[in-house]
Amino acid sequence: MNRPRPPFTSATSLFLAAALSTGATAALSAQQRARDLGVAPGVFTPGPLNAITDVAGVRVGHETVIEGDSVRTGVTAILPHDGNPYFDRVPAAIVVGNGYGKLLGVTQVDELGELETPILLTCTLCVWRAADAMVAWMLARPGMEQVRSLNAVVGETNDGFLNDIRARPIRPEHVVRALESAAAGPVPEGSVGAGAGTIAFGWKGGIGTSSRVLPDALGGWTVGVLVQTNYGGVLQIMGAPVGKELGQYAYRSFAEDDAGDGSVMVVVATDAPLSERNLRRLADRALFGVARTGSSASNGSGDYVIAFATHPDVRRRDTRARNIADLPNGNMSPLFQATIEATEEAIYNSMFMATSVTGHHGTVEPLPLDRVVEILMKYGVTD
Repeated sequence: MNRPRPPFTSATSLFLAAALSTGATAALSAQQRARDLGVAPGVFTPGPLNAITDVAGVRVGHETVIEGDSVRTGVTAILPHDGNPYFDRVPAAIVVGNGYGKLLGVTQVDELGELETPILLTCTLCVWRAADAMVAWMLARPGMEQVRSLNAVVGETNDGFLNDIRARPIRPEHVVRALESAAAGPVPEGSVGAGAGTIAFGWKGGIGTSSRVLPDALGGWTVGVLVQTNYGGVLQIMGAPVGKELGQYAYRSFAEDDAGDGSVMVVVATDAPLSERNLRRLADRALFGVARTGSSASNGSGDYVIAFATHPDVRRRDTRARNIADLPNGNMSPLFQATIEATEEAIYNSMFMATSVTGHHGTVEPLPLDRVVEILMKYGVTD
């Protein structure tokens, strides 16, 4: 087996060694963000929060729905700015890695290259209920009295193992609370909101986020990513074969029904002045970050990326006119790199911050972080 790339510093090596000393491993079983354990993909620096909300104006709200012993689901809302998204539209693009999913609103975003509602994430059979509730919420806002068309954008993953998905438990009040609680600042991760019942690589998945800030010499732009992880494959962390070492990975039984199916939703925000054309290119790179974690985008996986830009110069405040501001193509490469890095780290955060959840069909445990650290050291991700 090839030796993974060595991305950690010697200081990280000392940290991990100390963490594995007697009595310390129990602490590693608790929730910790990936970077707290030295798992820091790439070369660029995160923003202050290491979250999608490092992109100024972006807000995130969660509503986690836990009912009885079988409902484990929720709603996550991503708002691009503080204003009305219908009248102050942001350019956007959607990229499909594998189309086994129920992403609502994709064709109009593809046609017009803009968002006119917040983005919602939820469970598969709740997409239409969430969309209906968001449309009602939007139409009730001041100034919307004459609006007769609205393109709700709602993504999903299937949390049907832990959640009684056939009950379609998302109600309007859940959606409204997610939208109205959306805030800047730290973003709760793990088994929250739309990640309450998700599973990734056989362990508990969830919501994760990360960001990167380019140096001034490369534009100084910020890229933020939020993910809803519910997919499979052969888990890799910083190149180390964690899934294989832990004995939990796709095709372990060499059976067709052991393909690591599932889905992942990725939302990318940036303050760079990008048109929908370059946002599509940016969204394509987020899939590279998903691949780095060991996904093969199996037949039964819905893998989608929604990317939008918040810069004032690219807003569409008058639907009769179109602002064509855009970065030159040659300036995109650093943003591509930042997106790949932030996507990879957001996925790790979604799993590292997840908790054990018992639901409709059983219990799903989180990654054993003590074992993960041992595997990272074994495979030489420290010098």
